[in-house]
Amino acid sequence: METQTGFTGSPKLSRGALVQLVDSVIGVEPSIVPFQYNPMTLSISIAPFNPNEVEQSGRGQIAPTSQPYEPKRTFTAEIELDATDQLADEEPVATNVGIGDRLAALEQLLFPSEGLIGELISAIGDLTGNPQPPKRASVPIALLILGPSRILPVRITNYSVEESQFLPSLDPMMAKVSLTMEVLTPDVFRCESGPSVEIARATYNFFQVQQATLAIAHNARNASKALSLLPF
Repeated sequence: METQTGFTGSPKLSRGALVQLVDSVIGVEPSIVPFQYNPMTLSISIAPFNPNEVEQSGRGQIAPTSQPYEPKRTFTAEIELDATDQLADEEPVATNVGIGDRLAALEQLLFPSEGLIGELISAIGDLTGNPQPPKRASVPIALLILGPSRILPVRITNYSVEESQFLPSLDPMMAKVSLTMEVLTPDVFRCESGPSVEIARATYNFFQVQQATLAIAHNARNASKALSLLPF
């Protein structure tokens, strides 16, 4: 199904996606989950530091304008999945499991992973009696891609699915997936390293530079209007 904007001659839209970055022996191993349809709405919240919520006893007064870390930014979106077109085309995967493969790909973003190569190495080690040393389980970094101007490292903090319309096998044909994603700022990577961490830092910093540039351009266009509002 083609995405329509309702405007004649509108350009082809960019597809949003989530891209998981897994550090492996060959570098970064990406796992790409494209959105079938871009979300109709996107909620964004930014929570700055509030000095009034900090216990003041035993320390000096915190300035009311203090901001010791990057504000917490959260995205909330609803992603729609639909196997109708694939079923009409008699695609084997859709015929057997509906949208089950897409739901599984999204759910894998919530679990610790060593990537295909890392998990293969671990499996071989277990079979040969030479298991890999235990590692602290962690969820790989994911990049939220919302067009070329908004690419940010995130972690999914809430995931829920509403399934509807089912195949005779009870596999879902349609679903709405609600996602809450917290943006990972460079502050959270102070004790981390690796290729995926470097990519996460770079994408976040690039986004911040773009935002600052847009704000400067806006202020430049409206400088005369702002001056006219001043009483002096």
